[in-house]
Amino acid sequence: RDLVTVIDTLVEGTHFPGDIKPADLGYRAVAVNLSDIAAMGARPMWMTLALTTPPKPDEWLDEFASGLFAAASEQDVALVGGDTTGGPCVVVSVQMAGDVCEGGALLRSGAQPGDTIYVTGTLGDAAAGLSMLGSVNADEYLVGRFLRPTARVTTGLQLEGVASACIDVSDGLAGDLRKLLQASGVGADLNLDALPLSDAMLAAFDEDVGRRFAATGGDDYELCFTSSHNVPAEIGGVPVTAIGTVNDSADLVCRSAGAIVEIDDSGYRHF
Repeated sequence: RDLVTVIDTLVEGTHFPGDIKPADLGYRAVAVNLSDIAAMGARPMWMTLALTTPPKPDEWLDEFASGLFAAASEQDVALVGGDTTGGPCVVVSVQMAGDVCEGGALLRSGAQPGDTIYVTGTLGDAAAGLSMLGSVNADEYLVGRFLRPTARVTTGLQLEGVASACIDVSDGLAGDLRKLLQASGVGADLNLDALPLSDAMLAAFDEDVGRRFAATGGDDYELCFTSSHNVPAEIGGVPVTAIGTVNDSADLVCRSAGAIVEIDDSGYRHF
């Protein structure tokens, strides 16, 4: 089997607000790495943790650990080592390893003209939840989608032999899809009207606002993949929606009601 490794760093004030519950932070730190493993169609196995923090009470550390191990236990991932250091703000780095059948890892570079573009679950929920964080009228489901994302590990494992390319949606669908297209040397037509929205999203926001969240909002950690096969409407217990088609144009064109729509697909950038 092949070994795959991923690493993700969460910085206070950049990736999460300082008043987030420590249990949610611990859970999220593991989940975002599980999502990267899922996007490669791999099985997660173990992780290491590097935690930097100002002085914190024991209760904070206990709660952080409870969230961390809650997420890890869902996929039988073991914490095998790491490091703790003092610093001016909380920084959490998790490195995770997994394995996949030899030569079977899903890459971003395999999409071909004619492939259909699919996405799991619903989009935009996490960005909508983040916009509500701290509000008295915040929707519990949407906020939960940001604080405790669900990594699609089971679905990723079942995409072997089905997906030609795959990426997880962490920085926004349009931006992440463009990364996949660039790695594959292809273009695509994206149907914004087909983007799947949750009932909670439609209840809290106008549909046009929901579509913008779905197209550009980050932190959903759904899987976006391409395939030339007849893909079922559900994989690994998760709904799958066709949202576009790969072509040889070397560009991403977004459409709504047949008209071309300009959107910001740059995604989140650190620098």
